[in-house]
This record gives sequence, C-alpha cells and structure tokens, in this order.
Amino acid sequence: MLGQLILGSAVIFATVFVQVIFIGTLIKALSILGMWLAKPPTTVKFIAVLSIMVLWLVAGLACSSWAWAILLYKLDVFSSLEPALYFSIVTFTTLGYGDITVPEQWRILSSLSAVNGLIIVGLNTAFLVESIGRIRDAQKKVTVDDD
Repeated sequence: MLGQLILGSAVIFATVFVQVIFIGTLIKALSILGMWLAKPPTTVKFIAVLSIMVLWLVAGLACSSWAWAILLYKLDVFSSLEPALYFSIVTFTTLGYGDITVPEQWRILSSLSAVNGLIIVGLNTAFLVESIGRIRDAQKKVTVDDD
C-alpha cells in the first residue's frame, strides 16, 4: 500500500510538472501574441487561438494518460499496452466505465490516477478561464483606446 502511494505520488508530481510546462508554453505564446490578439478583427483570431490552446492542453493530458498506461503495463497490471492505455484514459478522466478493472492489489494506484486527472483537468480549466478573461479584457481595452 505504501509503495503504491509513493509511486502514485511520484507519477502525479511528474504529470503535474509536465502539464505546467505545457501551460507555461501557452503563457509565453500568449505574451508574444497578446497585442495582435487584442486588435480587431478579434473573433476569428480568438477562435483560432482558443482552439489551439485547448488542443495543446489535451496533448498534455494525453502525455499523462500515456505515463499512467506505461506504468501499469510495466507493473504487469495489464498484459498489453492497449488495455492499459484505455484504462488509464477512462480512469484519468474519472469516466470509469468499469468494463476493464485492475486486480485488487492495484486499486490504490489506479485511484491515484483518477486524483491526478482531477488535478490536471482542474488546472487546465482554471488556466483557460483566466486566459479567456485576460484576452477579453485586452480586447475591450484596445476597443476603448481606439475610440
């Protein structure tokens, strides 16, 4: 049990670190594109940038799911990578179909995958909400300054 907690915590740390790198990359890109994004026409630019942001964050989520899948596969929880990845995605997103489960001795580790998913999805959501607000504020400021 303690081993699973330590291993799961290490994977959570690593995946959060990776997701923060993905978010940091977006922050840098937004700081470079900020003035361009704020100037009219804004709608098409906003849609394009927001779509890219979401897809980029999903790529980070995919990295986390793969990390969990590889771990579960290496621990011989699953005999092949496909069910390990499927289980990882379903658990990481807290969807939990229940059609594939882990043996009883790995329940704690798999539960930590769900905790990890909640953390990263929450982090991504907070980042997107804050980014959208800041982009909209910048667009309003540019519109007011132009008047």
